[in-house]
Amino acid sequence: MTTTSLPHRTLGRTGPEVSALGLGCMGMSALYGEADRGEAIATVHAALAAGVTLLDTGDFYGMGHNELLINEALRTAPAADRDRALVSVKFGALRDVHGAFLGYDGRPAAVKNFAAYSLQRLGTDHIDVYRIARLDPDVPVEETVGAIAELVESGHVRHIGLSEVGAESLRRAAAVAPISDLQIEYSLISRSIEAEILPTARELGIGITAYGVLSRGLISGHFSRDRELGTGDFRAMSPRFQGDNLDRNLDLVDKLREIADAKGVSVAQTAIAWVLAQGEDIVPLIGARRRDRLAEALGALAVTLDAGDLAAIEKAVPAGAAAGERYPSAQMAHLDSER
Repeated sequence: MTTTSLPHRTLGRTGPEVSALGLGCMGMSALYGEADRGEAIATVHAALAAGVTLLDTGDFYGMGHNELLINEALRTAPAADRDRALVSVKFGALRDVHGAFLGYDGRPAAVKNFAAYSLQRLGTDHIDVYRIARLDPDVPVEETVGAIAELVESGHVRHIGLSEVGAESLRRAAAVAPISDLQIEYSLISRSIEAEILPTARELGIGITAYGVLSRGLISGHFSRDRELGTGDFRAMSPRFQGDNLDRNLDLVDKLREIADAKGVSVAQTAIAWVLAQGEDIVPLIGARRRDRLAEALGALAVTLDAGDLAAIEKAVPAGAAAGERYPSAQMAHLDSER
């Protein structure tokens, strides 16, 4: 398979240059029901061949399963594709044997412990971007970031990222060490970062890697009102997928579909293109688990939204229009970005 090239963007002032779309790999291992390992690895290979260079994972995705999957995918990819790949890892989430989340650990010793295990599972000597998944409320962000900075000094980490933190924490972290990017949910129906977090990131020269750009499939154009979610699918507990909330949110998707149809593109491509259009400092992460979904998402790079399109989208799906929170209340409490 011939490797192609995609547009590139840089993660902040100090981060690496990456493809304008990254591949979020979580769903290949956990939280969205059963996944086909062979198809998942084929999807990673297809992404690399298409020019995607940024792979995003977490050490707690499938309790290390996802890092091992990425290890296999990279080992079996053509050498040129493997050499271009950058891996972003989230750490810090504590889980029990049943998969329940027990909190977060951002102590310096824990940071170095998590990194050692990730390096072993990934089969590499360095992690390209390393970030705690959620701030540990019992550990100052300065201590956690300082520990990652020591890993940068030792060569085991290349760049420091953050995840789901608010503006104040961004400032405190950036005072300790250069921060390449903030990973945070950002989509047509999740726009709370626009008020304070995004302007602060831009002031500090910190890029945004946006996850949830299709709101876990809710605004992909492929989710139906009668779809049944299986055991182990996070969305079965997500407020936006429940009852009247789901109906109201899919009504928004129907309005977005009218705009997409008029342009001759898919709903998913329109939603991804909207995030891309919000700034060159934003890199959307697409959570494709299959090659057909990957191909559709990559098609968003060819979609141009002019001022009229953006105005029509804003009218169809205005900020704050979504029904329901993006996580159950217990998980919302862990989000420094929502305080």
